[in-house]
Amino acid sequence: MDYFVIEMVNSIRASSAVATARSKKIEQEMVEAGLIPPPAPIPPLKKDLPNARDSVTSLGSRTTSKALVFDEEDEAVRSRLESIGLHVGANFAERLCRDRPLFSETLDAIKFICKDIWAACWDKQVDNLRTNHRGVYVLQDNSFKPISRLSSWEGRAESLKRAKLYVAMPAGIIKGALSRLGFHGTVTPEISSLPQCTFQVKLPKNV
Repeated sequence: MDYFVIEMVNSIRASSAVATARSKKIEQEMVEAGLIPPPAPIPPLKKDLPNARDSVTSLGSRTTSKALVFDEEDEAVRSRLESIGLHVGANFAERLCRDRPLFSETLDAIKFICKDIWAACWDKQVDNLRTNHRGVYVLQDNSFKPISRLSSWEGRAESLKRAKLYVAMPAGIIKGALSRLGFHGTVTPEISSLPQCTFQVKLPKNV
């Protein structure tokens, strides 16, 4: 599963870039045809700056613009990965629960995720499960396989940023499995240090 996710992230990132470029091209054609108004102009950058020290603001603006573009691309990739995970998780839950009675309690459904879904997807069980008994559950995996091999020569911050993409599909799997079991809520992955990962699951107290 983890090798599959690594390749899928790269493929979706490439296809997302192509889709974004295609969308911008169509938008430009519609602007030229007078069908939609042109986008707001980008403020011009200062020119003929005397030296690099005086151009810090300009360089910062360019860096910020690039960061915004990358963030938009990453969000598109994250959204598609989570969507794929929703379908995978729902199908896993349906197959694994085929001969079981329906879960009536949220805790039983969460335990099913921690044991059966985790073992089916990542060959182990969750290392730690915590709850406030009010619909919030925290699932912790101390060595989460999809991010256990991640690293970056750019440092820890970049590694954590990349890891957030690789846990989008697992978050979708958890959410999709719970949804198929009749429990609808939110799943938020959190990474503070690799390869540890926690998933905060919020479900209605009474379903």
